[in-house]
Amino acid sequence: MKAVENDDEYDILNPRTKEVVTRYKAREVFEKIVNHAWKNGDPGIIFLDRLNKDNPTPHIGVIESTNPCGEQPLLPYEACNLGSINLARMVKEEDGIKSINFDKLKEVIKISVRFLDDVIDVSNYPLDKIASMVKGNRKIGLGVMGFADMLMMLEVPYNSEQALEISKNVMSFINDTSKEASRELAEERGEFPNFKGSVYDTPDGYKIRNATTTTIAPTGTLSIIASCSSGIEPIFAISFVKNVMDNDKLVEVNPYFEEVAKKDGFYSKELMEKIAQKGSLKEIDEVPDQYKRIFVTAHDISPVWHVRMQAAFQSFVDNAVSKTVNFPTDATVKDVEDVYMLAYRLGCKGITIYRDNSRESQVLTIGEKDKEKIKDSDLETQGNTKKLTEIKPSKGKTSDKEDNEETSFADSQVFIKPRPRPEITHGMTKKYTIGSCGKLYVTVNSDEKGICEVFTNTGEEGCAALSEAVSRLISISIRAGIDIESIKHQIQGIRCVTCIADRNSYVLSCPDAISKALEFYLNGSNKFDLDFASGPKSLMMCPEEGCGGIMEPEGGCYVCRMCGYSKCS
Repeated sequence: MKAVENDDEYDILNPRTKEVVTRYKAREVFEKIVNHAWKNGDPGIIFLDRLNKDNPTPHIGVIESTNPCGEQPLLPYEACNLGSINLARMVKEEDGIKSINFDKLKEVIKISVRFLDDVIDVSNYPLDKIASMVKGNRKIGLGVMGFADMLMMLEVPYNSEQALEISKNVMSFINDTSKEASRELAEERGEFPNFKGSVYDTPDGYKIRNATTTTIAPTGTLSIIASCSSGIEPIFAISFVKNVMDNDKLVEVNPYFEEVAKKDGFYSKELMEKIAQKGSLKEIDEVPDQYKRIFVTAHDISPVWHVRMQAAFQSFVDNAVSKTVNFPTDATVKDVEDVYMLAYRLGCKGITIYRDNSRESQVLTIGEKDKEKIKDSDLETQGNTKKLTEIKPSKGKTSDKEDNEETSFADSQVFIKPRPRPEITHGMTKKYTIGSCGKLYVTVNSDEKGICEVFTNTGEEGCAALSEAVSRLISISIRAGIDIESIKHQIQGIRCVTCIADRNSYVLSCPDAISKALEFYLNGSNKFDLDFASGPKSLMMCPEEGCGGIMEPEGGCYVCRMCGYSKCS
């Protein structure tokens, strides 16, 4: 990051020998990271030196990675052990005045630390090395959720200096009290086994049961169970739509806002429906200004405030903070770059951003925005149905200029005219075993503009009609300009009982085989194929008794979608 600031080069090291292999221009690499984050939210950034600066057991090892959400730096073979306190339950009211109930919070912290320490001993670990590392350092990560709820109950805007002070007061209290509870456990049960040589092993140090005690986790699903806001995030919307299983949609209104609206007499069903269309209170004239300040949403809050809040919490957290900086659809690449740099300068250990509608689907969506403009490359990401006034056919990989081109839409149905099939194509055919159906031959062809068609042939027992229909729809979609990655994403992982019951098959269905053929054609290999190429066929199947599902690679692990079994390397 210093090389980025100085527009300098930095060394690329061989991880085994630590020898310098080459040097990269830091600014160029940083710009690639920022551009990709702008496009779809990934990658986030972790400041590895900063993580190791706070490594409590440097004599045991160097931190090389975090868990997937970035909040828990881990040594090799360590595991997460996290829990979160619902701050919405830590508010009291006396004589009509609400305040933080620190007495209750202290009691809950001490119970939570003891509980998480117990989890270490009662858990089963898949490897002896994991058990040894986890019990040697006894790291726990006590965090919070419902922070935005607490601020709303206290009538404090999230994007205010007062909110930053509350965050520091609350998190410093949790950090100090958790250390106190861990010290008490050390007197009762003994300090963590790797204590000698740790950062606590100093003349002025103290014995403690757990090498770390605090972490801010995302609490996405957990906060839904607890009916509170997630982690330290602001609320996503006053009224919003949740996409749940099978693409069902649930509309919800923030309960604290609903309570205030009823109490102050401006509640109506029609108003709640109007707010549901906007998500935010910004343009709702019926809502008093004082409540517009208090009930701010993630998109009402500028990215700078998001980062400042993360940095405020990070000052009093042992591990790291999971936090997403929300950007509107029209945010620029420069906006993302500024936030990444600010996170570095304010002392955050990492940063994650998400620009609204930059992915094909997202968990939370708000109502339709009037006269919205979207990129033609983002057509398939929109939740609302639009009519395209003009769209260019796919030319394979598009230029940055084409990626950034904006096209207007009017409310109606989507209409896209595919380009005609070329007279001459070239490509490849790949054979797959599709369970008891026999063989499936998938042909992928291209012309000078890129992939233009897919077609299939099956044996006598195969589902020829279905496979042909799928391949025809894929072909016309490709020639209509639909992104090939989006098509692959839609058909990969589709399951057919004849395939998953056959232990000699490593495709899940005919559509899944087509997705694998597309990937093979584009990349020259399948990650799935390579991972299992040297092993027996039985390694592809889930080892859980009675399951028979396929183990799929995901994030360095293998996951069975049938029963949930997972195994990580």
